[in-house]
Amino acid sequence: MIAKSDAHGDDWEPFGRPLFDDPSVRALSRVGVVDVGSNSVRMVVFDGAARSPAYFYNEKVMAGLGQGMAETGMLNPRGRERALAALKRFATLARDMGAAPLSCVATAAVRDARDGVDFARQVEKETGLRLWIIDGQEEARLSAQGVLLGWPEAEGLVCDMGGNSMELAVVADGKVGLRTSAPIGPFQLQQVKGGVEGAQRHIANVIEDMAERMGRTHPRIYLVGGSWRAIARLDMERRHYPMTVLHEYRMIPEDAVATIDWIAANDIDALRSRTGTSLARMELVPLASMVLRQLVESLAPKELAVSSYGIREGMLYEQMPDRLRRRDPLIEACRHAERTMARTPGFGKKLFAFILPLFADATPERMRLVRAACLLHDTTWRAHPDYRAESCFDNVTRANMAALSHPERVFLGLALLHRYKNSRSGSNLAPIFKLLDEDQQREAEVLGKAMRFGAMFSVNAPEDAGELALLHKPDRVQLSLTKRGTTLFGEVAEARFLSLASAMQMQAVTKTP
Repeated sequence: MIAKSDAHGDDWEPFGRPLFDDPSVRALSRVGVVDVGSNSVRMVVFDGAARSPAYFYNEKVMAGLGQGMAETGMLNPRGRERALAALKRFATLARDMGAAPLSCVATAAVRDARDGVDFARQVEKETGLRLWIIDGQEEARLSAQGVLLGWPEAEGLVCDMGGNSMELAVVADGKVGLRTSAPIGPFQLQQVKGGVEGAQRHIANVIEDMAERMGRTHPRIYLVGGSWRAIARLDMERRHYPMTVLHEYRMIPEDAVATIDWIAANDIDALRSRTGTSLARMELVPLASMVLRQLVESLAPKELAVSSYGIREGMLYEQMPDRLRRRDPLIEACRHAERTMARTPGFGKKLFAFILPLFADATPERMRLVRAACLLHDTTWRAHPDYRAESCFDNVTRANMAALSHPERVFLGLALLHRYKNSRSGSNLAPIFKLLDEDQQREAEVLGKAMRFGAMFSVNAPEDAGELALLHKPDRVQLSLTKRGTTLFGEVAEARFLSLASAMQMQAVTKTP
């Protein structure tokens, strides 16, 4: 590692600017981070809810700083030019957006190159940006923290592969544990002698050594990095998967190996065209596929999970106090969406309380989706009425939300679709619905129709108009009306209440004061 005192002096730290001084902080101003990697240089500007920040701006340049470095020991000259030009642009953009100063890290290429410190000094001189050059252990820690930002309950092994190195880190109980790093990125592998067989032997030796150090009992590997995401996108293409959201996409090892074989058997340019993958990224996929095959063989995980969150998100997570880290990122994102997009911010909490008796037996996992749906139930009200239901579905299934699996996305989206639409029959979204079984689809419909009724029964305080209850023997859903509620329970409200009871396969009963 290049010591901070060598590059910038002892008085500077990469995360020295406090973002969360206010104990009651719920939001943050725009915060910009830059990741100078071996393959790409990327700036992300976060904005919005502190625990689940929105991506206000996201730009990358495939500079290729580490290309050829294994052979020369120096940063790629053309890569230096492109990276410096990108950093000049990022510094200017950050000032224009109110996101300066940027927090900047540089990883394998800059830390390992003989001219890495010289490049960092040039960057600071010409852009004013200070590059924090981190070692492999720190890179692994920050990347794993990025996974924890998106997956608070993550348990397993984080694998972050860049152009020149690959890092592994254990995550469990909200903490980062054992870490290791090895020079096994695609740029390094391009320099290995002996062709494909030589590369395979080298990969096997390195990963077997890493597996011995990290253990072979991790049930899940969280894949971080552009090459992994490219392979996951190809897996979606091969399987005709109905969604293209990469974050939290899951693969079982057998599918991953089948996709690796499928990639090898097909024309790379044709696959690139079908998936919209960049040429620079696609060129690295064959080597990355060899690494993934060996990871599966050496570590034998039960599941592979793709994370769009990594080192940049880890830099933000670094500054979060424990009280903020413990919040549910999904609920925080939904609260922020309601606060900024709903007609009546705060009504989601009242709606949740009103329909809660219908879900008294729900698991904690299901209950958080009920809460999230209530917070989001009115956030697409500006969409055209003819498309509002589909807009709700699209917004959730494609939203940049964390701690939300693909089936959970579809459940939430389907519930919100039924918030605005009585039937889903004939929908062109039907292929995506199939990520849920029939019982789960019906549960989402019940939630949607409960919101559909509650949101229009009383636009201000449904608890003052009536109370819902489940009665058994026989199964009935009862609405006990208050005096005010009898006035509000008009024919449209009654029709929606009957529709809710029908979806629940129960009899509708009203009780007047």
